Amino acid sequence: MKLLDVDQTQNLLSIRVTMKKISFHVISAITLSFTLMTLTVLAAERPVINIWPKGLPAGAKPVDPSRIATLKAKETDERISYVAEPTLTLYRAPSEKANGCGIIVCPGGAYNILAWKKEGLELAEWFNSIGVTAAVLKYRVPRRDPKRPHWEPLQDAQRAIRIMRSKAKSWGVDPERIGILGFSAGGHLTFVAGTHYNEKTYDRVDEVDDLSARPDFMCPIYAAYLGDKYKDNRAELGSLVQITKDTPSTFMAVTLDDKYRGVQAGLMLAEFKKAGVPAEAHIYSSGGHGYGIRPSNRPISTWHHRLEDWMQASGLLEKRSE
Repeated sequence: MKLLDVDQTQNLLSIRVTMKKISFHVISAITLSFTLMTLTVLAAERPVINIWPKGLPAGAKPVDPSRIATLKAKETDERISYVAEPTLTLYRAPSEKANGCGIIVCPGGAYNILAWKKEGLELAEWFNSIGVTAAVLKYRVPRRDPKRPHWEPLQDAQRAIRIMRSKAKSWGVDPERIGILGFSAGGHLTFVAGTHYNEKTYDRVDEVDDLSARPDFMCPIYAAYLGDKYKDNRAELGSLVQITKDTPSTFMAVTLDDKYRGVQAGLMLAEFKKAGVPAEAHIYSSGGHGYGIRPSNRPISTWHHRLEDWMQASGLLEKRSE
């Protein structure tokens, strides 16, 4: 065997190092390219729609500019602290599972922030798994009007429902199976949107606003602020709770240890009964507030499976021929 001299050995090592560097850069480039392609596909699959393309409704209250930088600095992957331009992030159900049902998802956060991931995106992904097309509503926060914190978010919710109805054909959604679901403050927004759909909250923007803002069903989950003056610490319902025979069918989930919200859900169930509107309430003994659909050892963490049962029994998940 011929032995290599020192110079030959160094040259060989240099070639190997160079090849490793080239391989590393090639692999890195391929990985980056794949990542960018994945993000591009996801962006295409989950488009973001500006719900006020011609600007916010007249009378919209701005946030003090001195607060905006501070609010934005508090944002994380989990929470959004400032929304100036409301949007819908669309999660279309996979074609092999899509059943034609659609839903607007309203994250909670006391009308001050949005629990974007836990009470928004994670729900949209779950709805896709049962064949439902979901659009996550990024409504205006923080509160613009301290006396009516729901008002501008209600404008956003009404417009969002109308947009989904206007896009029903292209989004693969049945315009008569469009619902709304929300958590905490988003649950309050859900309930107000489902009971005040005839209330004119903004001037007509375009032909989208000729469509109904009435959801076909609603799901307020651990809904907050249902008492008088937005109180949660009393066994009472406020004046915004107006249930009539035309109120959409409703599913509720909450716990009894979540202030008086479980009791308020029970009071609402009685109102649904009086009005002759189909409704279902799951009031668990414990579990607190703000759990989304994340797993735990508590029964409340399975509430969304009860929701699926209710939707199935109500015919909302039935795949219908066009």
